[in-house]
Amino acid sequence: MSLEEKETIELGIIGAGGMGRFYAQRLSKAGWKRVHVCDLPDKYEKLKEDFQDSAINVLPDGFHVSRRCDWIMYAVEAEHIASVVAKYGPATKMGAIVGGQTSVKQPEIDALTKYLPPDVHIVSCHSMHGPGVDPRGQPLVVIRQRATDEKYDLVLKILSCFESNFVHLSAEEHDRITADTQAVTHAAFLSMGSAWKANFQFPWLIPHFVGGIENVKVNVAMRIYSNKWHVYAGLAIMNPIAKVQIAQYARSVADLFKLMIQEKEQEFKARIKAAGEYVFGGLQKDHVPILLSDDILDEFSLSKMPKEQQRQPNSHLSLLAMVDCWYTLRLSPYEHMVCQTPLFRLWMGITEYLFRNPTMLEDSIQAALYRKEIRPDDMEFVTCARGWAESVSLGSMEGYQKRFTETAEYFEDRYSESTILGNNMIAMISKNMGKATNE
Repeated sequence: MSLEEKETIELGIIGAGGMGRFYAQRLSKAGWKRVHVCDLPDKYEKLKEDFQDSAINVLPDGFHVSRRCDWIMYAVEAEHIASVVAKYGPATKMGAIVGGQTSVKQPEIDALTKYLPPDVHIVSCHSMHGPGVDPRGQPLVVIRQRATDEKYDLVLKILSCFESNFVHLSAEEHDRITADTQAVTHAAFLSMGSAWKANFQFPWLIPHFVGGIENVKVNVAMRIYSNKWHVYAGLAIMNPIAKVQIAQYARSVADLFKLMIQEKEQEFKARIKAAGEYVFGGLQKDHVPILLSDDILDEFSLSKMPKEQQRQPNSHLSLLAMVDCWYTLRLSPYEHMVCQTPLFRLWMGITEYLFRNPTMLEDSIQAALYRKEIRPDDMEFVTCARGWAESVSLGSMEGYQKRFTETAEYFEDRYSESTILGNNMIAMISKNMGKATNE
């Protein structure tokens, strides 16, 4: 990018939440001299204070951004994208490029197409990670809805400062992949957190929730609940494909649990084997695993219990049900690794780790069928998985927020520590995958 372009082209971001600020700061740091940001008008003075020591220019509202900027990104909640674009879109500068950063793309593209003037170019994007993650090497989806080659190339130049891996998709492709990966992954972790809360548990104090892959479950669940509820609600509720996947996950959880409590070992094993063979059977022997050893994962524990008190068998119902869900819907999660998020990579990693370790998988099956002391935990997980599926099916943002917030408040004292451990896990796995790619 030429110095002249960085000094003359004006970049604008409408919405100053986590990702809006992340984009503004990253672009400014990369040398773009005219980066503008705005939020709701009543947040204008506070936003100016937040950026007073920055080169980023704070504007009063979206009209000011739309009128002057050559590239505009709407960084607003998915549920509000249509109303915000309807308000500010008609004021867009002639010939500008406009996109959004929502996690559900079809409603966003529909809004941009409907409310923007016809002389405006539309190129949307979605960084497949949160604002606290290093964007280098992470997938960054780019959706070219309508744009000349020149304008499209300009967007790629602007976004190149993130050093992410561009993934070129349509809005429909993006929403299908995120439903298959993010939405179901979030539902599983949300259900874990709700079940722990319902049982008045802190999992790092309970032996069968501690050690190895359990550390991944606990830290990722805490990571999700420490974030804003609307990030997950929009993706689940506004994406119709996601509703199907989440409903099937809840059914898989319930179906497996019914076999567990009846101790139907042969039928249970057959179903797990068929699902595992479908998802993992095609992997080559030289496939590099996503995760490292179970011992290395021990480093990321919130527990202070002595090691000899840890590692009691667990049913891993959440993981068994995930593979059953993929099998039932005939989904291959490896096809979507190009669009992976850090959380999906972790989720895929521990699932793969379990199913490709015959001894661990057999221990899990035996615990699921015969360890009655953990059955209350599994029962509560079934209830919570169904509850989250029903919440998504009803499409109630208010209901989703209430369910999310109640659980989030229960665990809030441990977020700071779990966030550090979670970031370290993501960095470790990203490094491992980078080595695998280069070998």
